[in-house]
Amino acid sequence: MLAFIVLTLSAQSNFLTEQKKFNRVRTTIKDKEQLIVNKLQENNIELRELNILILTYKSEGEIEIFAKRKTEQVYEKLTTYSICSKSGQLGPKREQGDYQVPEGFYFIDRFNPSSSFYLSLGINYPNLSDKKKSNSTNLGGDIFIHGSCVTIGCLPMTNDKIKEIYLYAIYARNNGQLKIPVYIFPFRMTEQKFKEYNENHSNNTELIDFWENIKLGYEKFEKERKKLNISVSNTGDYVFK
Repeated sequence: MLAFIVLTLSAQSNFLTEQKKFNRVRTTIKDKEQLIVNKLQENNIELRELNILILTYKSEGEIEIFAKRKTEQVYEKLTTYSICSKSGQLGPKREQGDYQVPEGFYFIDRFNPSSSFYLSLGINYPNLSDKKKSNSTNLGGDIFIHGSCVTIGCLPMTNDKIKEIYLYAIYARNNGQLKIPVYIFPFRMTEQKFKEYNENHSNNTELIDFWENIKLGYEKFEKERKKLNISVSNTGDYVFK
């Protein structure tokens, strides 16, 4: 058991060490680490304790960072960023080349410190729900939160702000958070807004059914502020335990 713990701690510290080999990461740490530390201190969280969760609202064009200590379960909202460019329209991504930003429940699966878009965090699209819901033979992929403020289906930030998001993510990953949740919603799914968007898309029952499904996850997170325990049904619907 002791050997396992030592190996786990070594793997965590090695992640940050590997990231620091890249000039953009070193620059990011120099430019933004103190800002990150100060923001966390406002919420009584130390850098070595950090875990994060990312919420995205496509219509509002916002990304929210939630944070907690890694030994706790409940997240608190830390900060909000503006998405600086958009593509596609409301609704999930279902195939390659549709210009859509995905909607649903994902996690960060890649860190690219030498991205063509400055820094980038990969999202595990397509997930199991996407695969079951799509009829396409090519669902596409390579969806990122990234810099450079340009997009075809991604979540672009300015280079200045991607530094902050990337830094939150690499420290959370270094603290052992292997799958940082990323929940992407079409809009803030309050009852009032849901009714409004329902009326605007009343001729698209498939879309409304999908939104009703992910709204359950939105409401559960809003109520509990905990990482969602999710499975996927045979029809591709999310099931929240």
